[in-house]
Amino acid sequence: MNIQQALAQFALEFASLSDSPRLDAELLLCRVLQCQRSYLYAWPERVLDSAQYALLAQLAGRRCQGEPIAHILGEREFWSLPLQVNPATLIPRPETELLVEAALARIPLDAAWDIADLGTGSGAIALAIASERPACRLHAVDQSAEALAVAEGNARRLGLQNLRFYQGHWFTPLVGQCFAMILSNPPYIRADDPHLAQGDVRFEPRSALVAGEDGLADIRVIIAQAPAYLQAPGCLLLEHGWDQGEAVLALLRQSGFDNCEDLPDLQGHGRVGLGCWG
Repeated sequence: MNIQQALAQFALEFASLSDSPRLDAELLLCRVLQCQRSYLYAWPERVLDSAQYALLAQLAGRRCQGEPIAHILGEREFWSLPLQVNPATLIPRPETELLVEAALARIPLDAAWDIADLGTGSGAIALAIASERPACRLHAVDQSAEALAVAEGNARRLGLQNLRFYQGHWFTPLVGQCFAMILSNPPYIRADDPHLAQGDVRFEPRSALVAGEDGLADIRVIIAQAPAYLQAPGCLLLEHGWDQGEAVLALLRQSGFDNCEDLPDLQGHGRVGLGCWG
């Protein structure tokens, strides 16, 4: 079987369980052949040997069981950074890049700010900011020791040194510190959301996904406590669910934040709540 035939076969097998079956097949085949995706298009007639096909079939079998591509490969690209991931962390998603974009738009190029990233997981947000604003100091927090180990490993592999990592629940390990900006992609899914039984989220830590009956439990905590940790002026940015924008804006205003905004994603849904302090 050649590359073109293998891609067609496995893309068809993935069609019922993936939004991007062709891409999934390409990524798995790239892992098997240790090549870039461009190679697959340059050499579609190359024939796979028996060992290569056997490995591809093994990886494809895991995908057919629903296992996320990011877990099979052990990595996911975010903000053009190759990040290692595992079942202890959320899989970084493209929509979270909106949070990074919004933060960078408000951080001067030469800023030397202290910035907190709450619930850092694989470190995606903190590492993206650290790579773009090397004079800033990123303070990344997660309650999971396993997730922090992944984030610290990613920082080492990327050669980024302007970060510190803390284990604890939200602001607990940051007592006494103050920040120019606080960022978070907290859990915001409702406990009864049917999507929890579908797709990649079945393989991700529930504690990083679910936040009470209405999905706002952790967002409430962060918004209520953030003023004690923000400089004046300072800024809080939070990713939230597509239908939670009004509730998040109301919580920000109730806690005394000004110039509150809800920034839309590419589909036009509110995705990042923003509030200014002082």
